[in-house]
Amino acid sequence: MEEVMPRPYSDGFILGLDRADETKVGVQLAKVCLKANLPIKYVAEGLAVSRMTLHTWFRGGILRQQNREKVEKFMGLVEQGLADGTLPASNLATAKVFIESDIRPVL
Repeated sequence: MEEVMPRPYSDGFILGLDRADETKVGVQLAKVCLKANLPIKYVAEGLAVSRMTLHTWFRGGILRQQNREKVEKFMGLVEQGLADGTLPASNLATAKVFIESDIRPVL
């Protein structure tokens, strides 16, 4: 039996994201993660940051340059996964495999 994907983002967060400043890299990251159905826990692990840091970025917080470069590379990999049909993740297992096989080795 396939593991069901829990809803990783709240309705309030999604509504707030619609009104967020799209020029912020963290907001762009949040949107691509939402589109790819990647849970915050796995995104944080893939980027080697805490979930709290990720939430700060998602809300438009400032990223250090080294993190900005890593996030931009991460977003490119996720966009590629969306383009080639690997994403959006249909369940936790596929989200985890994507992070472990397509993200971690590259970042």
